[in-house]
Amino acid sequence: MKIDPYLHSVLVLQGAGKEVTADAIAHVLKAAGVDADHARAKILADAVKGVNFDDLLKQAAAAPVAAAPAAAAPAGKADKKEEKDEKKSEEEAAAGLASLFG
Repeated sequence: MKIDPYLHSVLVLQGAGKEVTADAIAHVLKAAGVDADHARAKILADAVKGVNFDDLLKQAAAAPVAAAPAAAAPAGKADKKEEKDEKKSEEEAAAGLASLFG
């Protein structure tokens, strides 16, 4: 999974105790070798203005982990019944078509 370098730059700035601005985001990206889009950096800086990242990260760390999906039931009578129903439906359809041709 690739995480957006713009978001990484915001976290770096926040972790360093620096103000998150478009220029600061662009400088972090440039230092990482990324060609920064200043308009995108400005939009992101405006979007995260006033966000308390410490609380946000604590909430993410405290969030419960999703449970693993339940294992599929073993193949049994239900599968056999479906096969019989399919055969029956095919036979009925064939009989219906045969009546069209006399």
